[in-house]
Amino acid sequence: MIEAIKLFLIGIVLGAANVIPGVSGGTIAVVFNIYDRLINSVTYNIKKLWKNRAFLIPLILGAAVGLVALSKVIVLLYSRFPVQTNSFFTGLILGSIPLLISFIIPKNKAKISPVKTLALILPFAAGLILILIFSRLSGTASDSAALTALPSLTLPLVIKLFFGGFLGAVAMVIPGISGSLLMLIIGVYPIIIAAIPCFFHAATMLPAFLILFPAGLGVLAGLLAGAKTIGLLLKKFPSATYAVILGLIVGSALTIFPWEEILGSAVLCVTSIVALVAGFLLAYLSTKFSRDEKSRGNA
Repeated sequence: MIEAIKLFLIGIVLGAANVIPGVSGGTIAVVFNIYDRLINSVTYNIKKLWKNRAFLIPLILGAAVGLVALSKVIVLLYSRFPVQTNSFFTGLILGSIPLLISFIIPKNKAKISPVKTLALILPFAAGLILILIFSRLSGTASDSAALTALPSLTLPLVIKLFFGGFLGAVAMVIPGISGSLLMLIIGVYPIIIAAIPCFFHAATMLPAFLILFPAGLGVLAGLLAGAKTIGLLLKKFPSATYAVILGLIVGSALTIFPWEEILGSAVLCVTSIVALVAGFLLAYLSTKFSRDEKSRGNA
């Protein structure tokens, strides 16, 4: 019973962490020493899932509580302080960059050559160009209109929600990478965050369910299949894979930050800078554990 309560409380922290772009749920799992057990428990094997039910059930229930509770806070912040909230998220994104750079650049600087440098620049450029094009075609990731009214369900939106859930789930199980950050990058984060609390109200339950269902299928597919694929890429081509992710992150920071809004108001400018710095420090400090773990692993 005590172990179940402990796992439930850890789940709350894990669920809350996965709501904040730039904060890695995988890193939180490492901090609480459940990462290996969690990865080994996520499988197609129904018998193995059932065998691990005492571990998974309280953890999942706690994560659901943390997810719902913090999503309401995010919706409230977006509705009252949209510019500062986007600035805070930009800071979270920027704060995750030092960790990614530490994953990309080898500890032994003598291993860096012009060819290897080019091999990193190209995937970085690919990720950067991809997110800029995606933002241009689908609207910027900072669009928070969905937080005031859930969008109508269309086939392109269903595909986008599934893809967002898939990438988010893949990132959730990789220490140092934020699942909600990738959802924010491709523009589904505000939609999903707004739909979560709406699901618990009778008047908005159906439209919220129609939005959360494809995203949930994406999360399931990401946990069962995508995480293993990305894990293989990180094992075979770690620097190049992280370089693509870095390109996506840098591009998303450019599209999310409310450049136009802060230029018209001194108050918005100051408060946005404060929010950006706070977000940067939160993400930077939360990923310090991952950097330390990586350094110890390379020692």
